[in-house]
Amino acid sequence: MKNFTIFLFTFFCLPLVAQTQEKGIDDRINEAFTPIADWWGNVILHNFPGTDVPTIIILLVGGAMFFTLYFGFINIRKFPLAIGVVRGKHDEIDRHGVVEKPSVHVAKGDVVDTIKDESKDGEVSHFQALATAVSGTVGNGNIAGVALAIAVGGPGATFWMILCGLIGMSTKFVECTLGVKYRDVGEDGTVYGGPMYYLSKGLKERGFARFGKFLAVTFALLCVGASFGGGNAAQSNQAAMQLVDSFGMTGGSARTIIGIIMMIFVGIIIIGGIKRIASVTEKIVPLMAVLYIGACLYIILLNYDYVDNAFGQIFYQAFSPQAGLGGLLGVLITGFRRAAFSNEAGAGSASIAHSAVKTKYAASEGLVALLEPFIDTVVICTMTALVIIIFNGDNSVFAYGGENGVVLIDGEAVEGAGITAAAFAKYISFSGPFLTIAVVLFAISTMISWSYYGLQSWMFIFGKNKWSDLTYKVLFLIFIVIGAAGDMSAVWTFSDAMILALVFPNMIGLFFLFPRVKEELTRYLTAIKVKT
Repeated sequence: MKNFTIFLFTFFCLPLVAQTQEKGIDDRINEAFTPIADWWGNVILHNFPGTDVPTIIILLVGGAMFFTLYFGFINIRKFPLAIGVVRGKHDEIDRHGVVEKPSVHVAKGDVVDTIKDESKDGEVSHFQALATAVSGTVGNGNIAGVALAIAVGGPGATFWMILCGLIGMSTKFVECTLGVKYRDVGEDGTVYGGPMYYLSKGLKERGFARFGKFLAVTFALLCVGASFGGGNAAQSNQAAMQLVDSFGMTGGSARTIIGIIMMIFVGIIIIGGIKRIASVTEKIVPLMAVLYIGACLYIILLNYDYVDNAFGQIFYQAFSPQAGLGGLLGVLITGFRRAAFSNEAGAGSASIAHSAVKTKYAASEGLVALLEPFIDTVVICTMTALVIIIFNGDNSVFAYGGENGVVLIDGEAVEGAGITAAAFAKYISFSGPFLTIAVVLFAISTMISWSYYGLQSWMFIFGKNKWSDLTYKVLFLIFIVIGAAGDMSAVWTFSDAMILALVFPNMIGLFFLFPRVKEELTRYLTAIKVKT
C-alpha cells in the first residue's frame, strides 16, 4: 500500500505540476473528464419508466414526505428541542444518561469492560459535529448551485428548493440517528460511523445480512466517488473560477496552479483527522454564514420595496413558470435536484460526521442534524435566490431558461457563481473580494469535511490502517487539481450524479430501519422527562 501511494502521487501529481506552463492543460483535462461525467449523469438521473421524473427525485421526495408524516412533523415540532441540544441544554443527559445500555455497537477487539465508557466518549461535541456536517453542505452549492437553478428554472425553482429543504429535515434526522446508533468505536477511541455501518449492522439485525453488506459496500464506493466529485472537484472548480475572474488571470494553466495551491492548503488540514477538521469548521462555518447572510440581508433590505415582488415571482412561477423553462415539472425537478445536492438529505453523507459525537443517545444527534437542511436550504439558499431575483428585476438583466445555466449579462456569458457575483457587485462596491473570499472559504470547508466522509468510506472497504488513510488522501488531493482545471458543466454533472447516487443504497436502508429510530427517539425523550 505504501508503494502504491507513492506511485499515485508520482504518476498523477508530478505531471500536473510539470505541465502547468503548457497551454491547454485545462482543456485536455476537461476533454477526458466530460464523457465520464455525461455517462454517469445519464445513468443516475434516468427517468422513472413511463414518466419524465427522475427516479432519484421520486425516491428522495417520497421518502422525505413519508418520514415527515411518520414522525409527526418532527422537523417542526422538535425544532426548539434541536436548538436546545446544540446549545448544550441537555448535555448532562448526554454525559450520564438514565439508561444503562449504550447506543453504540462495538468494533472488533474492544474490551467488554470498557464498552460503557466508550458510549460517552465520541470525539466531538454536538456543535462541532453540526459545524462539520454543515460545512460539508453549506458550500458553493449555495452560491453557484442556487444561481444555476434559477438560471435554468427561473424564480419558481426556489419554492421547490425550500420545500425540499423542509421535508429533508426529517430524512436527515433519521439517517443521523442511525449513524450514532450503529457506530463502531475503535480501541484507540476513534469513532467509525455512517451508512456503511447502519446498513450492514442494521439490516443484519433484520435478517438481511448479505443484502445489508452489499448496500454498505455500494454506499462506501459511491461515497468515495462523491467525495472526489461534489465534495471536492465541484468546490475547487468554483473557487478557481472565482479567483481567475477576480484577479483577471489569463492562460490555460491559471486554474491548475490555483488547484495546486488549494491542494497544499487542504492537505495540511486533513492530515489531523476529525478533531482538527472539527476545530477548523467550528470557527470557519459560523463566520462564513454570518458574513454571507449579512451581505445578503444588506442587499435585501436595500431593496425592501421589491422583496414582496420577488416572493411573488417565487410562488407564482413555481406553479406557472415562464414559457421556455420546461413547464411545471421542469421547474420542480430543477429545484428539488439543486436542493438535494445542496443539503444532501437522503444521501447519508452527513451521518458520518454526526456519528463522532459525544452522546449516549442516538436521537439527540438526529435532532441536531435536522437543523442542517434548514440552515443550508431554507435560510442560505433562499437568501441567495432573493438577491439574484431582486438583481434581475423583471428579467431586465438576463433571461431565465439559459441552457446549462449559462446566461448573458451585459453581453457576456456568465454561469454559476458568476451570476451571484454580478448581483452582489451591483449593490456592494467591495463585493468582488468579499464574494471571492466567501467562495474560497466555502469550498475549503466543504472539501475538508468531505475528505473525512470519503476517508471513512475508503477505510470501510480497504481497512483501517495508516497506508489506507494516506492513499485516500493523496487521491483526494489530486482531485482538487482536476476539479479546478475542469469545465464547470462536466464537473457539476459528475458531482450531481455522484452525490445523488448515494440516495439509492441509503434510502433503501432507511426504509428498513426507521422503526429503530422511533425507539431511539422515545428513549431520548423519556430521558429528558425523567431528568426534568
